[in-house]
Amino acid sequence: MEFSIKIVTLCDTIKGHFSLVNQLERASTSIGANIREANYAQSKADFISKMQISLKECFECEYWLELMERTNIIDESTAKSLIHDCGAIRKILISSINTAKKNN
Repeated sequence: MEFSIKIVTLCDTIKGHFSLVNQLERASTSIGANIREANYAQSKADFISKMQISLKECFECEYWLELMERTNIIDESTAKSLIHDCGAIRKILISSINTAKKNN
């Protein structure tokens, strides 16, 4: 949730580039939404699937952030901080997925 809030707040400051902002907002909010859904999964396979979707969305966020940094839409320090957050989320997701698969 906190990551999504940071992204939405950032996106509110970006003028123009609607399609890029939209993609970043959708990907970032999807991470938390799919994690929330995973908490109420119908099965272990459903849990793993939702977590894998979150992981894919996390990688997508990194892409959009890198693109926005390289095109000077957002500054380097903002991008690096948010990409670092993505990395932390990614590590947690990978660990959760691996644990779920091992216990399946």
